[in-house]
Amino acid sequence: MSIANKITKKTIGQTQLKVSSLGFGAASLGNLYKAISDEEASRTLHAAISQGINLFDTAPRYGLGLSERRVGDVLRTIGADEYVLSTKVGRVLTPDVNADTSQLRYGFDTPMPFDAHYDYSYDGIMRSYFDSLQRLGLAKIDILLVHDIGFDTHGEKDDYYFEQFQTSGYRALEELRQQGLIKAVGLGVNETAICERVMELGQFDCFLLAGRYSLLEQDALSSFLPKCEAHGASIILGGPYNSGILATGVKGPDTPIYNYEPAPANIVKKVARIEEVCAEFNVSLAAAALQFPLAHPAVATVIPGIDSADRAIKTSQLFSEQIPMQFWQTLKQQQLIRQDAPVPGEV
Repeated sequence: MSIANKITKKTIGQTQLKVSSLGFGAASLGNLYKAISDEEASRTLHAAISQGINLFDTAPRYGLGLSERRVGDVLRTIGADEYVLSTKVGRVLTPDVNADTSQLRYGFDTPMPFDAHYDYSYDGIMRSYFDSLQRLGLAKIDILLVHDIGFDTHGEKDDYYFEQFQTSGYRALEELRQQGLIKAVGLGVNETAICERVMELGQFDCFLLAGRYSLLEQDALSSFLPKCEAHGASIILGGPYNSGILATGVKGPDTPIYNYEPAPANIVKKVARIEEVCAEFNVSLAAAALQFPLAHPAVATVIPGIDSADRAIKTSQLFSEQIPMQFWQTLKQQQLIRQDAPVPGEV
């Protein structure tokens, strides 16, 4: 079986959108932490397309518009029915004549002279949507995700922004969907609580959830994932490596990163034990991390960040790596994953 054929397609929620089970997270194309050239960004996207990936996720925040520009430049060269594109609302970009483009801003090494401002209102979401179309240079966005709403991002201002979205912004999503300008609506967040909360507002087709259902974390099995199934919402699973530790492991000289910070001792210990099982069955840790979430019926696709053409090809190889059922059974026997966690290959 070829690598491209191993990447199947699943439907998003109750829509007609079919996305590749391995997708492309495009934060790196906004120069996340380090700069890459336009040429490398283009090669990276073309390599992903060649592997059978059709879902591309970007956002205005990623490089303050740079990721959207780069993604659009490549998708414009292929047929509109050959890709599914998601981008995000909740921040509006405005020109900043004083922008210091010589250093990281919001974690991005970007030359784009803009700043980002939270806005979950009707007008803010509509402006963000149409601005994104202009940056992308495309006539369609398939999935529109509300970015970083919730307590984890906003703290004491959470109620303010939620009310703004509830009383104003959600109407914009509904209008865009009803008019056929977008095919699906959802959130793009790092927490499950806000997803459960917005299900009370109306119908959400999907949630892009980063890091909260992985080889290291399965709390979502208790409440969130069953609620998604009942609601009819699919999961676009971001952060399958939990910010890196499930890609690098813990054996190297570098400090392993978990949830964007140095990993605490208990997490390092758990990953070391998972690595021992990987060694026993000759399984790549990163392959197990990529493949594990997709066993849950609510998860439609997993979208790791991809920052080079070589990484695109390597990721699809990891995605296609054969992993024996006994590997998953051993993880359960050693209580390294939950007993009720679905695993790949289960009937």
